[in-house]
Amino acid sequence: MNMKLGMLTFATAATAVVAAAGCGTAYPAPTQRLADAQSANRSAMELGADKQPDAQLHYKLSEEQIAKANVVLKDGDNKRADMMLIRAKADAELALALAKEAKAKQEAQQAAEQAKTQTQAVQGAAQ
Repeated sequence: MNMKLGMLTFATAATAVVAAAGCGTAYPAPTQRLADAQSANRSAMELGADKQPDAQLHYKLSEEQIAKANVVLKDGDNKRADMMLIRAKADAELALALAKEAKAKQEAQQAAEQAKTQTQAVQGAAQ
């Protein structure tokens, strides 16, 4: 009888350890990664990435990945959602960089045109 009780106690303890280990390995919800991806996407939109041809594709991809990640999160697949959010943030950051580049090019072109106009005005006044 003592032997059966010992075996039962051992089996119960082993089951509890396995169950606890299983709970400890659950992939946490990527809430911070979701916030980071949404923030990067919002920054890209505010800089006009949604209207800038070079940046538009990456902005849209970021939006789509965030939407898909939200669905996957509701299904409980946190790891897959995390991977989608990594990609979403990368796409948003690329869209942001491309939008910044386009804005810088436009400002440089305007400055060059303004300098050319001023140079012509100075040359015309000197003659």
